[in-house]
Amino acid sequence: MNDVLLIALFAFLGATAAGLLGAVVLRLLRHRSLVVSFSVVAGVAVTAMLAGTLTVAWAMLLSSHDLYVITTVVAMAALVSLATAVLLGRWVAARSHELTLAARSFGDGGTFAAPAGQPTAELAELARELAATSARLDSSRERERALETSRRELVAWISHDLRTPLAGLRAMAEALEDGMAVDSGRYLRQIRTEVERMNVMVGDLFELSRIQAGSLTLSPVRISLQDLVGDALAGADPLAREHGVRLVGDRIEEVPVEVDGKEMSRVLGNLLVNAIRRTPPDGAVAVAAHRSDGWVVLSVTDGCGGIPEEDLPRVFETGWRGSHARTPPAGAGLGLAIVRGIVEAHAGRAEVRNVRGGCRFSVTLPTA
Repeated sequence: MNDVLLIALFAFLGATAAGLLGAVVLRLLRHRSLVVSFSVVAGVAVTAMLAGTLTVAWAMLLSSHDLYVITTVVAMAALVSLATAVLLGRWVAARSHELTLAARSFGDGGTFAAPAGQPTAELAELARELAATSARLDSSRERERALETSRRELVAWISHDLRTPLAGLRAMAEALEDGMAVDSGRYLRQIRTEVERMNVMVGDLFELSRIQAGSLTLSPVRISLQDLVGDALAGADPLAREHGVRLVGDRIEEVPVEVDGKEMSRVLGNLLVNAIRRTPPDGAVAVAAHRSDGWVVLSVTDGCGGIPEEDLPRVFETGWRGSHARTPPAGAGLGLAIVRGIVEAHAGRAEVRNVRGGCRFSVTLPTA
């Protein structure tokens, strides 16, 4: 029994010495290829076996012939192990290089296509993660392209909408300056109207910039939904009368909400103004509110005749103005984008869908 323990001790000491030496070599070569690392690992295994064997053989005072036989056997094992390690390392390195090239392609704007036949589970998992990342990047690029297109359209429309009233203001100012205005009071009223219109447009741009920059600061208070809707209906009533549109708001449940009153009034005002302008004379705009599974759903239904299905996903985009993009009542296409931004800042969501004779804009908010 003592001989067995002694042999085990000598073998352990020899193998430990080889292992420590291999660890030092691996640390020095840690930035080299996998082929080198696999070769070192195979060499450490064979060297540990050889060191342990030679240590035990020396302790047992084996003959030169026996020692030569043992060394030859270990050397053959070392050759086979090194050859296997080199082949495996070259195979894994080649598949890793293919994966690197594939990753580089989608990093340069392409789509990632995983090479077939990954040699290890880790590389296969990495390929799956890269494929998922590629899909997310494609989606992000698509959103970025859509956003850039929306921004270009917005700049073009804002330029158009500002140029028209500015040209009118300049003409009226020159007429007043030259004394050519027959009714100067009418000219002054028209100038004030155009200035108010541009002031609203600039205010919308400022509000949208705050929303997109994430600097919109809310001051939520507990408020009755009936009071909020009532004030919005009262503010939109003159415009509705001007367009011959009826406002209907008799389906409002008494539900308390905790919102920023000023910002939510802007949301309702934008929805009502948009609905009134899109509804033909003698039509109706209906406002309703009810509870639904811990949420409050506030809806504005108009009589616009509906929105084309392909345009529904774009309704809340910045600058979207539908088929009447360049008519003066359409505005700059910022109102609905502001609605979505304010609602999402309240942890809610804004949606639109077609209904019979028109469309329904819904705002979903958490209850107080």
